Amino acid sequence: MANKGKKLRDHYKNTDRDKLFNLNEAVKLVREFASGGKSDQTIEIAMNLGVDPRHSDQMVRGVVSLPHGTGKSMKVAVFAKDAKAEEARQSGADFVGSDDLMTEIQNGKSDFDRVIATPDMMGVVGRLGKVLGPRGLMPNPKLGTVTNDVGDAVKAVKAGQVEFRTEKAGIVHGGIGKASFSDEQLIENATAFVTAIQKARPTGAKGTFIKRVAVSSSQGPGIRVDTTGLGGDIGA
Repeated sequence: MANKGKKLRDHYKNTDRDKLFNLNEAVKLVREFASGGKSDQTIEIAMNLGVDPRHSDQMVRGVVSLPHGTGKSMKVAVFAKDAKAEEARQSGADFVGSDDLMTEIQNGKSDFDRVIATPDMMGVVGRLGKVLGPRGLMPNPKLGTVTNDVGDAVKAVKAGQVEFRTEKAGIVHGGIGKASFSDEQLIENATAFVTAIQKARPTGAKGTFIKRVAVSSSQGPGIRVDTTGLGGDIGA
């Protein structure tokens, strides 16, 4: 195993990371480099977009359901009452409540990855803006996290729905699976992610929209992907 690890590291050193690979090649390389370790590394995709997210008409934000999930167990907190609270529990929500859940979060509870709320609960959730906002966890109707269909929303998150949002430098990224996934599963997940970004192109984006794309493992450097092979309206 040690020899295999050394061979992979040497392979990594000898790989030209300025070279553009097609998506299939890039995924295969990254998965090969990430395999064989003690942990099942997360495989990520990062996209540098031709937008300035400081302008509201250039913000890229949304959700995408990956066909093969993320390989990560997502914990979901739901703000709901009565029948909607029970619907959330039956659908697999990890934490369900209203004022009591708000108090727990104010007191430091943070072991959840997504927050969903029914519309009537937003008055309660709004008091948590300073806690949830910096973590990107504030429920948003555009993302389907403010909804009366809490059961479907919880199931979607549990099944591998990924939320994406551009950061300051115009970069959007997300996990597309684990090193234990097959090449085909990772390629299909990556394609779904890229397609979602293309569909979320904002009206204020001018010129080349997708500038650079790279895939990487959580413990390794990125491998650049040739955007011309991704399909869709890349450079318009």
